[in-house]
Amino acid sequence: MTVQEITTVLEELAPLSHAEDFDNVGLLVGNPNQKVQGVLVTLDTLETVVDEAIAKNCNLIVSFHPIIFKGLKKITGSTYVERVVLKAITNNIAIYSMHTALDNSKMGVNAKICEVLGIQSPKILIPKQGTIKKLTTYAPLEAVDTLKSALFEAGAGEIGNYSDCSFSAAGVGSFKPGEGTNPTLGKTGKVHFEKEEQIHMIFSFEKERHILKTLFDSHPYEEVAYEITTLQNVNQDIGMGMVGVLENEMEEADFLMSVKKKMYASVVRHSELLGNKVKKVAVLGGSGAFAIGAAKRAGADVFITSDIKYHEFYQAEKQLVIADIGHFETEQFTKDLLVDYLIKKIPNFAISLSESNTNPIKYL
Repeated sequence: MTVQEITTVLEELAPLSHAEDFDNVGLLVGNPNQKVQGVLVTLDTLETVVDEAIAKNCNLIVSFHPIIFKGLKKITGSTYVERVVLKAITNNIAIYSMHTALDNSKMGVNAKICEVLGIQSPKILIPKQGTIKKLTTYAPLEAVDTLKSALFEAGAGEIGNYSDCSFSAAGVGSFKPGEGTNPTLGKTGKVHFEKEEQIHMIFSFEKERHILKTLFDSHPYEEVAYEITTLQNVNQDIGMGMVGVLENEMEEADFLMSVKKKMYASVVRHSELLGNKVKKVAVLGGSGAFAIGAAKRAGADVFITSDIKYHEFYQAEKQLVIADIGHFETEQFTKDLLVDYLIKKIPNFAISLSESNTNPIKYL
């Protein structure tokens, strides 16, 4: 398989269009057409990871964090970023990063945290705005079923766990083919009236190009009338963080000790314990202070994240317990998630889990 073929599989899990605007995701180093001998999955791409890839004969590194985040004006090996890029290029190793594309996936980073902690029925904590669109088009009656089937196949009409969703309204369309046209119905120069159906379907924004191509390829008219609008509906499938429930409620201190053990955290920094039972839990891997308000609105008893600053702990305001278990600790199982996914999708292919500990923070 080529680099492109493998990254296409990864983008089924986490489309790059789902990444945040500030991020740098996708193929950062390498040729997309290069044949892949083996894949090494890591949280961070450091020199030790590139060395590990060389030792394991892996020429594609799939990394959660992007090694190149800001633009590089030179590559001389004077920084750890430059040294990684140089070594990867020298050894023909491609580097692909997923980062916030995987953060925003309903089967990504936060789903894995929920799995490890036994949090059930998880839902997106902060749905990504402007990601649901609606297609409106018009078709003659005899073409409606064929057109709708093609659009459903292209991914239109999916709402949560429902598929093939649409709304139709009957009406009469009119048009007058002008000079140089080749109308499917009607005659050039004469106004034509046709019984049509107005068809509405929603779709996820990353599918727009494919859905429009399908519309144009499947519609019988020479000129296709259509509209695309962006909706404010809550997206159940794309967004940051997750919130769910424990099978059995726990005391706050007992729950935090359980989190510490299951997440291999050296320390748990937390806001004031409130003496409440813990039933609903919100999680957000990585730096999650921006989601404190969302966790409170969701009614979470505890919010697990990292990189909380001194004054941000005050935002708990006796409404929940904020627990900071460390940046690496919240994301460490991401590489296990990716290895399991790739092995399932590409069986009998060399997929390796990096053994390098890339956590830059040490504890006494």
